[in-house]
Amino acid sequence: MADFNTMRAQTVSGTRAAEIDAGLRAHMNKVYGTMSVGMLITGAAAWAISGLATTTDPSAAVAQLPNGTMLNAMGAAIYASPLRWVIMFAPLAFILFGWGALMRRASAAGVQLGFFAFATAIGLSLSSIFLVFTSYSITQTFLVTAIAFGGLSLYGYTTKKDLSGMGTFLIMGVIGLIVAMIINIFLQSPAMMFAISAIGILIFAGLTAFYTQTIKSEYVMHAAAGDQDWLDKAAVDGALSLYISFLNMFQFLLMFMGQQE
Repeated sequence: MADFNTMRAQTVSGTRAAEIDAGLRAHMNKVYGTMSVGMLITGAAAWAISGLATTTDPSAAVAQLPNGTMLNAMGAAIYASPLRWVIMFAPLAFILFGWGALMRRASAAGVQLGFFAFATAIGLSLSSIFLVFTSYSITQTFLVTAIAFGGLSLYGYTTKKDLSGMGTFLIMGVIGLIVAMIINIFLQSPAMMFAISAIGILIFAGLTAFYTQTIKSEYVMHAAAGDQDWLDKAAVDGALSLYISFLNMFQFLLMFMGQQE
């Protein structure tokens, strides 16, 4: 991947370059804004669903977690039935098989709506953290993740080093990480889970910087061509990439920092 300034100089000059620089700032603001809305949707959905799935009335309880949290019929269906596997893997299936088709066929508004629907589905799958970890540790981990994410994204935006080679390596690492996590569902090995968490933090920290640089570098190429439809969709696509990196860093850090109920 060529340096941003080099690509800009090769593609445009003068007033047009200044317009692209201003457009880039607006584009990045839209990326971060869309991502932030997605995170708010996820957090609100997770918190609301965890509340709807639990009960303090023993007569209404259908199941109980090891920490004493009582589940109603909805909670038992979400967390203690085969439906939990659908909830767990549906977002991954959407990313692998549905997102590309949505980007090709839908309008920019449709792509954004698809992202917000995905964020809601993630909230459903993530809601169990409110039943397992204390609210304080969730908040603390979120703040630590936000600080780390901000620094890593800033590095990706400002560095002149080409991160494309690192990105290829990290994406291969994600595939290996997913395979290891699926295997550990059956092994239930604490040592393996610890290793997965540590490696996961490093992988998604690197991907945060890589995706930020990619969003920035791709913008100038399409902006110079005047491809506005792509730019509108790309802002949402970039938001999704950064959202996934943030969310995974948060979950892996929570395994280290989280205090259980």
